[in-house]
Amino acid sequence: MTDDPRDNRGAFHHIDLSVSDVPAARRVYAPVLEFLGYTMVKDRPDGCEWDLKGREPFGASLGIRTATSGGSHDRYAPGLHHLAWRVESRDAVDAAHALLVEHGIPVLDPPAHYPEYSGDYYAVFFADPDGLKLEIVHAPGWI
Repeated sequence: MTDDPRDNRGAFHHIDLSVSDVPAARRVYAPVLEFLGYTMVKDRPDGCEWDLKGREPFGASLGIRTATSGGSHDRYAPGLHHLAWRVESRDAVDAAHALLVEHGIPVLDPPAHYPEYSGDYYAVFFADPDGLKLEIVHAPGWI
């Protein structure tokens, strides 16, 4: 890493997700994001926020907010299909799976190798309470 401010050009700064039930979503996002190294910086009835600090210039923030209109998530409708976080190893993917099971978070697909995505792609897929598909992935050599 250099001190050139252009090093983080194009990196995500933050993502905010609208959820139907903040406490239910918190029960999914809090353990997952804390496992990934995020710290909760805001916890209110209408929303929460976690920041990934200490990795400047590549920090990030994820927030959940109360949705203002109804409906369930459809990843095949226009909008977000799924959200994936990278980890450093297959063991970390397996540890994330154990955390999901421990917290009763719905696992869509247990850890597996997906060579059709890239040679060493290994991931676990799970869902938040609104049906948003989430993923923990180890994919060395792919972005």
